[in-house]
Amino acid sequence: MGCGRVGSTLAVNLTSMGHSVSVIDQNPDAFLRLPEDFSGQQVTGVGFDHDSLIQAGIEDAHGFAAVSSGDNSNIIAARVVRETFGLTNVVTRIYDPTRATIYERLGIATVPTVKWTADQVLRHLIPLGPHYEYTDASAGMSIVAVDLDDSWLGRTIAEIEDATSARVAWVTRLGKGILPTFDLVLQDGDSLHLVVPTSRAASAQHVLVYPAKKTDI
Repeated sequence: MGCGRVGSTLAVNLTSMGHSVSVIDQNPDAFLRLPEDFSGQQVTGVGFDHDSLIQAGIEDAHGFAAVSSGDNSNIIAARVVRETFGLTNVVTRIYDPTRATIYERLGIATVPTVKWTADQVLRHLIPLGPHYEYTDASAGMSIVAVDLDDSWLGRTIAEIEDATSARVAWVTRLGKGILPTFDLVLQDGDSLHLVVPTSRAASAQHVLVYPAKKTDI
């Protein structure tokens, strides 16, 4: 639901991956953002309207994304899809971070645009601290990018995981991601991305921004 910049990009990406896609928007001019060869269905209507959803094929859908510019519309649409049609694979874009937290607790996956943007700005303004790439509030897990004290360079992934009680999801080296092995040795310029319980993200980062000790290996 929603054929703005996010919705149209999402629709194009999904179709390029071989998925069947229907896009709902109450403004027919919004579909002009889609390429001329877009193979998906275009439905002019309100994204939480029962008939519009059925026309878009919600009864056979495997997922639903509410990415319009209105929090209320996205929330209502997500609830209708979940509660009326029984589809649980629902993602909602929410601008209000307070609402996003509430709906995460209700089991509706949200993308809190304002919070994500603020986190990214902080990441550049403040070099130290856990930088949240993704947080699943219902599962209590986060993916965080972390900063390393130089003394950790030359250590292995296994040593990092032992010291932080986290898992290294990937290492960014020279602009490219690497799926790490336990014996991968960290080099200058490497960026680490940890999977860690959200409650322990700060403590995992705390270990790595200080010089490594013998007890850490």
